[in-house]
Amino acid sequence: MIVGVLTLDLFFPHARSLKDKRRVLHGFKDRLRRQNVAVAEIEFQDKWQRSRLGIVTLNSHQALVDEVLGRVLADAGGLLEAEVSGREIRYV
Repeated sequence: MIVGVLTLDLFFPHARSLKDKRRVLHGFKDRLRRQNVAVAEIEFQDKWQRSRLGIVTLNSHQALVDEVLGRVLADAGGLLEAEVSGREIRYV
């Protein structure tokens, strides 16, 4: 079994409150959960312009894990109200 862990840092340049950030994150996390991943905000919960997400998927084939994490990164890159400021992929 291959477990892929993506740590994703997001920056919200137009957010003016935690409510603004959470609105964007809520929709993004809902879309991600439909892609067979688990997702949680793991840092910066109290910062209104930053977020760090932990995203996990698993499969018996690494190519499928890579494909899922690639789709997640593409979705994150398409966010209009947030920018990807960092990412790290690890395999367990």
